[in-house]
Amino acid sequence: MCDETTGLTRREFTAGGVAVLAGAAWSDADAVEAGLREAMVEIKTADGTCEAFFVHPARGKHPAVIFWPDAIGLRDAKKAMARRLASSGYAVLVVNQYYRRAHLPLGISFSDFADPDARARLMPLMAGVRESGGVERDARAFVAFLDAQAAVDTARGIGTQGYCMGGALAFRTAAAVPGRVTAVASFHGGGLVIDAPDSPHRMMAATKAAYLILPGRDDDANAPRDKDVLREAAAAAGRPAEIEAYKANHGWCVPDAPAYDKGEADRAWDRLLALYARL
Repeated sequence: MCDETTGLTRREFTAGGVAVLAGAAWSDADAVEAGLREAMVEIKTADGTCEAFFVHPARGKHPAVIFWPDAIGLRDAKKAMARRLASSGYAVLVVNQYYRRAHLPLGISFSDFADPDARARLMPLMAGVRESGGVERDARAFVAFLDAQAAVDTARGIGTQGYCMGGALAFRTAAAVPGRVTAVASFHGGGLVIDAPDSPHRMMAATKAAYLILPGRDDDANAPRDKDVLREAAAAAGRPAEIEAYKANHGWCVPDAPAYDKGEADRAWDRLLALYARL
């Protein structure tokens, strides 16, 4: 049962851990040494109850971050990435974007994209995320949850970051709550420029955010005009935006992804911290 004042699934946070991911991430010992507190939480939304992972420094108030996973969803790799970010002074909420149709554990792996039957089960989950303005409703619920937490500095802006499909969700989050979300990061994001009135790039004008947009080299090769469209949209909206196609393939930022590139991932991570320094 949730705590009445915080919405947490446990009254006490515990510093916890995951196994170290190859070349990348935060072990349980790292989390404890960094003085982090974490818990799985349940957040009431307009459409149900969303499971999420919340981690933050044990003391003080900190800028909040809404973290949208890639298509594989909320898992140990994303928790490890969130711990790493929290160790730099952020209160990080990693959400299960599929909560309307699937609860944790999701049981999805990268190999599912090579299996036609598994992919057929995964595609409806991905398609369902954007149904009927659900992302925007979720974003408002996530911001309300974070702003109610003692660990969150509500005088600072909120950041949001997304990977793969999460990139577009981060854009939508900034447009849904422009008064609170002031920084957006998209790493090898998909669907940022689409032929639709609500394309994420068209939403930049409705935000007050600064942007970091880093497609992979294969993303750029598949849609070479997208980075120019995004630059033009940012300029027209008067929004600061750093846009660069990285010399790594789609998924390079994520420790458990086949395309993970530690050097380029660390370079992207440093730019993320520079973006969030503005919050």
